[in-house]
Amino acid sequence: MQITQHMDINIEPINGVLNVTLKATGKLTHEDYMTLIPMMESSIKSIPNAKVNMLLDATEFEGWEAKAAWDDFKFGMEYKDIFLKIAIVGTKTWQEYIAKMGDWFMHGEVKFFYDLDEAKQWIK
Repeated sequence: MQITQHMDINIEPINGVLNVTLKATGKLTHEDYMTLIPMMESSIKSIPNAKVNMLLDATEFEGWEAKAAWDDFKFGMEYKDIFLKIAIVGTKTWQEYIAKMGDWFMHGEVKFFYDLDEAKQWIK
């Protein structure tokens, strides 16, 4: 399901865990997050004590506009305690560094992959 110009997202609740698959393409904008964040919050609030596993396909991701980067950071800080695992799949070294920095802030595990199948296996 495409939700914005730069994001495709699928949210599947299974046994109290939200399994989120997100594909980011191009440069993410504030408008992308103004669609994504309410969708995520609604899903999180629909499950008591929700936990989240996220698979982010960033193989076609080019970065954020400044305001979008701030949106991403704020959302991550507000919900950092509910993430169990975040698998980030990318093609660039800077994406791997971003994943490592994200791991400092998140209570769950954040791991970077260059291979989508490896990421899918790990997130399970």
